[in-house]
Amino acid sequence: MSDMVPSLPFPMHPKMQEDQALAFSAKQDEEERRHIQKVQNAFQYYRRYAFLRLNRKEDYLLSLSADDQRLLSKYRTHLDIVRHCIDCNQTVIREILRDRVLYPTGGDSDYQNDEAPAHVRHGDMDQTKYLVDDGDDDDGDVVADDVVEPLKILKAQSTLKLIARDWSAECAIEREQSYKPIIDSIEEYYKPSDYKLNEIKILVPGAGLGRLTYELACRGYACEGNEFSYFMLIASNFVLNLCDYENKHVLYPWVHQYVNNMRRADQVASVRFPDVCPVRNPPKGNIEMAAGDFLEVYKSPDSYNCVATCFFIDCANNVIDFIRTIYKILVPGGIWVNLGPLLYHYSDVSGQNSIEPTYEDLIIIMESVGFDILTSRTGIRTKYAQNPQSMKQSEYQSLFWLCRKPPNNFEQQQQQQQEQRNPQEPPDLIVHQNNVDIIDAETEIEIETETDDDLKQT
Repeated sequence: MSDMVPSLPFPMHPKMQEDQALAFSAKQDEEERRHIQKVQNAFQYYRRYAFLRLNRKEDYLLSLSADDQRLLSKYRTHLDIVRHCIDCNQTVIREILRDRVLYPTGGDSDYQNDEAPAHVRHGDMDQTKYLVDDGDDDDGDVVADDVVEPLKILKAQSTLKLIARDWSAECAIEREQSYKPIIDSIEEYYKPSDYKLNEIKILVPGAGLGRLTYELACRGYACEGNEFSYFMLIASNFVLNLCDYENKHVLYPWVHQYVNNMRRADQVASVRFPDVCPVRNPPKGNIEMAAGDFLEVYKSPDSYNCVATCFFIDCANNVIDFIRTIYKILVPGGIWVNLGPLLYHYSDVSGQNSIEPTYEDLIIIMESVGFDILTSRTGIRTKYAQNPQSMKQSEYQSLFWLCRKPPNNFEQQQQQQQEQRNPQEPPDLIVHQNNVDIIDAETEIEIETETDDDLKQT
């Protein structure tokens, strides 16, 4: 077995037809090239933007009375430490960008600076894009490639938190909350004693930084992660393929949290990553990461034995599209394992359509599509990229289910044909006798939104 995790097939998916693959080729698709350039700029702009915010705090501090400044002398020293931590984070970002695996080629392809180019403009964070000159340069115009959107700056910051979530020892408890129920259910259904695990194909849509995909591959399954966000793709490639020993890098994931800190040390707490080195500990099973929109890439029926989704299904404009696609790509007898909340990311996004079915509705939809619900639980306590020392702790009461595509769907097809002949409203709720705990009417799904929650799947 190779001592390196198989190189990730960026930026195109290997199963796509040639004409479809062009849409994911940075060299041949101008729109995609510009998007990748903006992601690159956001990473490179990280320190510059973080310092702008820090400078404003320091300027305000210096405007206070001498008495107030004396009382805040330790706080002033703390801001110097914050600045050092931001510098260290930029050093890690420079390493992440070094491979330039997704970047467009061109005249500046050898550009290796860890700062944004001087002509990248910025503006007030309340504006939609960074289009206002900061006075640092004399350029008259902003090239489209060099516009840095505020949301992308925040995504770059959140990517650092997600590296900590997936690949640091400090976030092991958070990972166990989310990943262990999924892994345990898959191992129970596809027991090593009953199956050749390297023949069990598992797809992990919304794979993020790749830890769940890696853990399943380590158990011997053939795993494929799918991710749409270039922030996630760049960072996951770095951890899976370029980190050559454990705990090599130091990161300060909470340095941008200026509020709800009990101690100054809490804001500048460090983590080391990766806690497990995939290069030195290659998985027993095959592992791949594929770039692209889940609904566009995965259209071949009966392709996977299992689909594992974690904090993913609420990333759709229409969650029914996700459910139908998952059903279609599963082999008969294959399973779908899911864990996560119902945040519905597009619910309040301007210019985006969204539907937000309740858990009650999803049960009806899943069974109407054809799934057999084998296990379903509510109230799974999970956190997402939380600072463990923060005074504010947000927690989801997440949903968990294991569904199966029936081994023989002939009866299901007959039922669907009958329903087409006699259309009627679906029942209010379908509950099997052996699954009476599917719905607890007294259980409330708690959705608490934080800025970084929007970054769990872009």
